[in-house]
Amino acid sequence: MTELAHRCAWHHSKTSRIENARTSPSTKDIRLWCQACDAPEEVEGLLSKVLAAESMYTEWRHQVRSGMAHLQGSSTSLFQRTKLFRVYSSILVPGFLQTQGYASALLSAIADFREIPVNDGSAAGAARIERSRIMHEASRRFVLLVEESALRHQIGDSEAMAAQLGHLLTAGALPTVSLGVIPHATQQRDQWPVETFHMYDDKIVSVELLSARVRITQPAEVELYLRAFERLRSMAVYGAEARALVVRAIAALR
Repeated sequence: MTELAHRCAWHHSKTSRIENARTSPSTKDIRLWCQACDAPEEVEGLLSKVLAAESMYTEWRHQVRSGMAHLQGSSTSLFQRTKLFRVYSSILVPGFLQTQGYASALLSAIADFREIPVNDGSAAGAARIERSRIMHEASRRFVLLVEESALRHQIGDSEAMAAQLGHLLTAGALPTVSLGVIPHATQQRDQWPVETFHMYDDKIVSVELLSARVRITQPAEVELYLRAFERLRSMAVYGAEARALVVRAIAALR
């Protein structure tokens, strides 16, 4: 460690911080490290991996600097390239199915939590609804799964939540949409509830964390999410059974 630090002309503690992932190496650091190890041929490959990792993990605080409304349009090109959308959500109604009242209340709460100077939740809600018009394009297909708990977590006031649940009864009947609800009372769970994720064809998985969004493109990892999605899909109910769970959730609001 000391010899490597000497060759790179930095303090040995920096080597320790990089090795233990407490400090991210800069482009210059990577070049110096490879040179010190007599491995200059490794530079470009390592730099490519660093750039890929940075593009995969994007903190929300960087994405919302221009407001929540601006964020709604950040995935337009990805949406346009995608033919099959798969979404699983354990706690919220998926964005594609949100009403403006629900979306505005949710995005306003997020803006408040993240202490964004200008809370544009209402404008962001309208932008999200506009973005969801893609569901009406016949060339695309949407397979959406929610846990029954997503129907019970109230977002906004009771009126907004009732309107959102009522919207599910009609939006789930769109010819491009398959909406499944996984009941609380599922007897045999082959797959436990996991984090909310979106799949774009079979190429990209977007996972939403509290602090960041992670985009996964490694085929083996994408396949893992696809396998989880199929297990979750097999536990869901559809059609009349799914609508009954929605109606029950509406009744609970009263």
